[in-house]
Amino acid sequence: MKKSRILTATLTAALVGTLALTACSGGDSDSADGGNKEITFMFRGGTDEKAAYQAAIDKYTADTGVKVNVIVTDADQYATKLQAAVAGNNVPDVFYIEQASLQSYVASGVLMDITDAVDASGIDLDNIWPYGVNSYRFNGTVQGTSDGALYGLPKDVGPFSFGYNKTMFEAAGIPLPDKDTPLTWEEFVDICKQLTVDTDGDGVVDQWGTGLNVQWNLQSLVWGNGGDWTNEDHTEVTVDTPEFAEALQAFADLTNVDNVTPSAADAATLDTYQRWMAGEIGFFPVGPWDVSTYNDLDFDYDLIPWPTLGDESATWVGSLGIGVSNTSKYPDEAVQLATYLSADADAQQTLVDANIQIPNLIDMADTWAADTAAEPANRQEFLDIVQDYGHAMPAAFTYGAEWYDELWTNIQPVLDGKQTAADYLAQEQPKMQQLLDESIANAEQAG
Repeated sequence: MKKSRILTATLTAALVGTLALTACSGGDSDSADGGNKEITFMFRGGTDEKAAYQAAIDKYTADTGVKVNVIVTDADQYATKLQAAVAGNNVPDVFYIEQASLQSYVASGVLMDITDAVDASGIDLDNIWPYGVNSYRFNGTVQGTSDGALYGLPKDVGPFSFGYNKTMFEAAGIPLPDKDTPLTWEEFVDICKQLTVDTDGDGVVDQWGTGLNVQWNLQSLVWGNGGDWTNEDHTEVTVDTPEFAEALQAFADLTNVDNVTPSAADAATLDTYQRWMAGEIGFFPVGPWDVSTYNDLDFDYDLIPWPTLGDESATWVGSLGIGVSNTSKYPDEAVQLATYLSADADAQQTLVDANIQIPNLIDMADTWAADTAAEPANRQEFLDIVQDYGHAMPAAFTYGAEWYDELWTNIQPVLDGKQTAADYLAQEQPKMQQLLDESIANAEQAG
């Protein structure tokens, strides 16, 4: 699963203004060969995910007789194609939804309230991660709480863990990190320096301690240091605090002061993800969607808590949802498919066996994590993030993410060491606040 950008407030406002709920979803009509029902499922994913979902859907069709027309896109194309389908009044019966797009889709009438249908289905919502279920609840004012109507079910929960190259550590004679105790920032940087070396003696560094992406990895440092993007009710942007600035500066210093990451020139030749895959980087993030690929690498790896500037580890846990179109010709079958993909034990086993996600079902997840023969060995770390120290992404439950995306727009001078983090955050906070205010106003107007 790649992390594509979520819909901006501008686009979601346009959807609210232009959608006319007059068209039918789910194929043209009953098929001519006997009236079999057919519904459409639109999702995104790589090769492994496509294969796993097709296998699960084939079994669903065999069990129910309901045909499913599968539309699958790459992650980077999904949002654009779904927006086009919505604007063209050709919404798929069942489709992936981002957390941050849920409120706009509810306001514009795209998503069906499936609360009663799910209750009647008999699935045990208490056996699905609460964070996943609540992510798709909305009470008209607040998203993510247990009292809202249900507008989707979790496709997954995505704990963003931290990995290390065990083979590299062993070759360097460095003790393996403790799987339960996070490294302090000083310990982490020290190990990174030991791992950053010229392995072939040509005078050029070709192995690095780490190589992190600011958009997906800064969150851990900020939260672990006591900072955050907003106040608790998501009305005030709080990036201009000393805690936030210290975290961003420490991130930039990995490259400009500590010299433990590939330079911009190195990254232009081969990005850090590819260098991790090639065994050239010691520490790198690992999501459940990475496991099917990482398990085939030429080195051993495992999971540990995120290193921290503060006293405790922190990271984010994401989620994708499965929603049902409000204009589906076959709403009962569409809800049935959504509940099947999210909560059926056989379907979950198919997806989990493909190493593309952790189980949605809590009892299945406990058994899955306890498998000591599995790779990575410390799969329990994924569950610890979901149960303990994972945070929702800053824009997960706001009306669009344009305010959040603004932080990354002009951040490169900080990463290049040409501007201090504190100065940059002081100039960005008012811009982000204005966009958040607009987002809140848009939500109130839509509501």
